[in-house]
Amino acid sequence: MIKNYFEVFRAGINTTFQDKGRSNLHHIGIPLSGAMDGRNYLIANSLLENDLSSPVIEFAYQGPLFKYHGENINIAITGDVIFKIKRDMVETQGSCNKSYLIKDGDEIDILSTNKSVYGYLAISGEFDLKYQWGSCSTNTKAQLGSNNGEKISDGQKIIISKIISLKSTKELKHINTKIEKIRVIKGTNYDYFSKEGINAFFNKSFTISKLSDRMGMRLEGHKIDNIVNTNIKSEGLIKGVVQVPSDGNPIIMLSDHGTIGGYPKIGVVISADYDKLVQLTSGSKIKFQEIDLPEAETLYDLYQMETKNIISQIK
Repeated sequence: MIKNYFEVFRAGINTTFQDKGRSNLHHIGIPLSGAMDGRNYLIANSLLENDLSSPVIEFAYQGPLFKYHGENINIAITGDVIFKIKRDMVETQGSCNKSYLIKDGDEIDILSTNKSVYGYLAISGEFDLKYQWGSCSTNTKAQLGSNNGEKISDGQKIIISKIISLKSTKELKHINTKIEKIRVIKGTNYDYFSKEGINAFFNKSFTISKLSDRMGMRLEGHKIDNIVNTNIKSEGLIKGVVQVPSDGNPIIMLSDHGTIGGYPKIGVVISADYDKLVQLTSGSKIKFQEIDLPEAETLYDLYQMETKNIISQIK
């Protein structure tokens, strides 16, 4: 008999299990995957004193509606999310970055992300998940990971194998900020593009297309002119690479990207800007700013330090 579980009344638009992802598997065609917004993923686990690599539930735009069955458990929701907790027919408006005690029969209704894309739900315990190549992260395009490589679905039972009791609730005063410009370093095919194309890339604004998902972010706007070849021999790709196909509209590779590609690469989004990039909704305007590799490395170190400082303020 299942003792502790969430009953899924509404799965939401794109609800999956995610953790830190899979490292060092690009050579066999397996991308990193993992939580799109690494900072909010870490905050969710930190609020519940979990191991920082623990799986969470990631959702996009509209989140899931759960009913909980079992022993008391704590949850935390991070991001910029509108949600409610319903107990004994009484609804309470939830707050992000705060842990909540959930009892048998409680409902958690994650209505939407607020002017952002991704949110996270963590539990004080462990989901009953199967790991693949050291990670439970779900890649639905490749059908890899937990939940048979599929999104969480309506009517599903999310089983909890272990509950950890917490002595007190935790809270963090934190506001997710937006980013004005996305910083990039030169890509390996930077010289394939005309001066006009490069000038447009760094000085014109682009609109995020509705055709964006966990694999890639498609941009619309000024076409980037290629003066050498719009196709190359397939090369390895990494998260954040900006490819430019023959139509001249850039595509940013995201967490579930393919590991090789044959479009020229004009740039790479720096790691320090990735979390904020993925939270930009379709229709948002973005601009790019060129920096060099040493500066990108410094900014990454500073971003990591800032994240640790934010987590240290949890009380």
